[in-house]
Amino acid sequence: MTAAAASALGGANVAAFLDMLAVSEGTDIPSQRSRDRGYDVIVGGQLFNDYRDHPRVLVSLPRYGIKSSAAGRYQFLRSTWDDLRARLGLPDFGPVSQDRAAVALLKQCGAYELIRLGRFDAAVTAARRIWASLPGAGYGQKEHALETLRVAYRAAGGALQ
Repeated sequence: MTAAAASALGGANVAAFLDMLAVSEGTDIPSQRSRDRGYDVIVGGQLFNDYRDHPRVLVSLPRYGIKSSAAGRYQFLRSTWDDLRARLGLPDFGPVSQDRAAVALLKQCGAYELIRLGRFDAAVTAARRIWASLPGAGYGQKEHALETLRVAYRAAGGALQ
């Protein structure tokens, strides 16, 4: 469940899509330890406590042959977060700020209006440029099946067109 109210995000479909992203990114699932619905997760499964800023931890992921600074419920890279924080005037890396930043990314990639209209499959296609866990993202990381994500979206209250 998002920290920001669904109405502040753009409606139930947008909140459900964010919940689905947290499932897809592996931050808000039963096997991932979290004290705060995934908002406190660093890539690789570590947790952080200080929401004043992005944790800025570079984690080596030998399985994928990369290092990543991804953190938070939606796994923001440090550079992406810095841009969003400045552009949106976000006060911190807290849960509501993370929700607002994720919505900004959905708008930027063209997925936001598709989500509001219930066009889930098209929204996932638009958002896969940003989130490596979405099907067809092509980043060489684990991608989830569209049907699995559709189930998570509907379970979170999302409606399909």
